[in-house]
Amino acid sequence: MQLIGSLAFTAFLFGWTFLYSIGFVLIAGLLPFRRRFALARAWAAVLLGVLRWTCGLAHVVEGREHLPREPHIALWKHSSSWETIAMSVILPRQVWVLKRELQWIPVVGWALRLLHAIAIDRRAGRAAVAQVIEQGKQRLAEGDWIIIFPEGTRMAAGQTRRYGVSGALLAAEAGRLIVPVAHNAGEFWPRRGLRKRRGVIRVVIGAPIECAGRDPRAVNEEAQRWIEAEVARLATDAASTRRGSRPTERSSR
Repeated sequence: MQLIGSLAFTAFLFGWTFLYSIGFVLIAGLLPFRRRFALARAWAAVLLGVLRWTCGLAHVVEGREHLPREPHIALWKHSSSWETIAMSVILPRQVWVLKRELQWIPVVGWALRLLHAIAIDRRAGRAAVAQVIEQGKQRLAEGDWIIIFPEGTRMAAGQTRRYGVSGALLAAEAGRLIVPVAHNAGEFWPRRGLRKRRGVIRVVIGAPIECAGRDPRAVNEEAQRWIEAEVARLATDAASTRRGSRPTERSSR
């Protein structure tokens, strides 16, 4: 039954996204950005509801009290397709840093352009970092959060690689904070897996990291240490729950 539910959700995901993108492209150009983002959030909320109904996969969020009122830069663990949907529901109005190839997808790519995505060429090196900083400052000034997957691509559960430094550089130059976000979605919706496991994805929002007067590389390393330690803790808690043991206490930054 879990496989059938997963197949049903996948079919709905592609169909809903394509049809919704058509309608979005037709009307979004007439709307201010805050209303465009509200439409994007509605798209994501429907998908999360259908995911829960078809696959029994829900989520909870811990640490909302750590979210500042002003827009800042959020660094998200990237281990699944789930977070690309859920982040627009969990955090305030936002724009995403993503690979430019996504904007080449017919209809869907057009919608991403209307959502002010910062589309970079990941092979461009320093030029891509400069683009994130330049456009990121503009989006922050407009009142939008910046969402970055610092690993640059989805990593299998339990794996990571060196985080890109563009988020920390942007935070330092714009006088903003880094907000780290960890989760265990990769345990339930694998990077290349079709079957979704029943359960509850846990999302943990960490305490903001101050960047003023600090080396961006040190900020980046601190964010990576916290995120990866929290992801490991969530994996341990999930394993303990399956064995009937008590989960560990939540760690602090």
